[in-house]
Amino acid sequence: MSRLNLDDFSDLIERPDSGIRRDAEAHRERLTVPGGALGRLDEWGEWLASAQVSVPVRAIERPRVLLFAADHGVASLDVSGRRAGEAYLLVRDVLEGASPVSVVARRMGVPVRVVDAGLDCDPELLPAAVTRHRVRRGSGRIDTEDALTLDEAERAVRLGMAIADEEADAGTDLVVLGDLSVGGTTAAATLIAALCGTDASVVTGRGGAGIDDLAWMRKCAAIRDSLRRARPVLGDQLELLAAVGGADLAAMTGFLLQSAVRRMPVILDGVVSAACALVGQRAAFRAPDWWLAGHISGEPAQRKALDRMALTPVLDHGVTVGEGTGALLALPLVQAAAALAAELPERPGAADEPDNTADTDNTADGADAEGTDSTDTTGGGTATADATGGSLPRSYGSYGMDSPGRE
Repeated sequence: MSRLNLDDFSDLIERPDSGIRRDAEAHRERLTVPGGALGRLDEWGEWLASAQVSVPVRAIERPRVLLFAADHGVASLDVSGRRAGEAYLLVRDVLEGASPVSVVARRMGVPVRVVDAGLDCDPELLPAAVTRHRVRRGSGRIDTEDALTLDEAERAVRLGMAIADEEADAGTDLVVLGDLSVGGTTAAATLIAALCGTDASVVTGRGGAGIDDLAWMRKCAAIRDSLRRARPVLGDQLELLAAVGGADLAAMTGFLLQSAVRRMPVILDGVVSAACALVGQRAAFRAPDWWLAGHISGEPAQRKALDRMALTPVLDHGVTVGEGTGALLALPLVQAAAALAAELPERPGAADEPDNTADTDNTADGADAEGTDSTDTTGGGTATADATGGSLPRSYGSYGMDSPGRE
């Protein structure tokens, strides 16, 4: 099997339909509620309409919370509020309904799926449906060694791609993406600092569990040392994920890119999903148009990544717990935006009014034609699109792995 090349995704991913977005804007102008009165709800409704290629927009009926789980070797440096190797406890809490994301998801009626990409625990401690996808047990200490081998990084990316196809084929119409990890924010901050060209101190936060000042200094030093190892491989996203990422980050990157290929919208959670999205943007500059930033997590690296991708978070409510909770809390607003755009009545006689929307080419389409982006200098991706230009091959054999199956 030839090596996965993430740059190929740049050709496979198209922007959401700009013509449909203009139609959605015209439809919004005909509604009884004055323009601007619904604030950003209009923006999210139009985003969904262009993603769905549907005016009026369809309701979000089959959302899914997807959490990738892994342990990171750098956690052994005492850079986290949790002990190294204990991410499986976070997974267990989710499965038992005792975590914040489980409580909120249960109340909303949204199913939660957990994928073990690299937990450092005996598989018997968790259900086989969770652990069967594991790429490796834990990851290397990124300040002194690679997180993954290149082969493991590719397997992790392919795992994420396969799960994206599985969800799209099963009818999932929106995914809330998060992580369950110990040490994951250190790896994520390293990726973001490397891709944004900034120093460790600028991106070092205190994580979802919170750390004291001494732990913060250890974390900052770990990111600084990891950055020295990241910079030489910045030109290759797969090598970058292998050097300073981890199995969960690589899988989430693959998931995000393939979700964009399959035209499946994703709400990003915290700094880990933001880091993976930033790697994905390097591979395919159009990909962020398929993603929505759910909330501000309090991590400085997340703000840096979102600014680079020009993504404005839905919420800023001080939730730092991680695990997809903050992004899930944004879901009702997105669902409300869809409902308002679809169900509000039009003004009497509005259908007979002339269409004042500009019938000109969108400047983003022009950027597509040029195939360049002001913030993107390199990329990554694989395989070929189908006849509609929308999908990688759906056979899991093409990923070099078995079907992960629907839980």
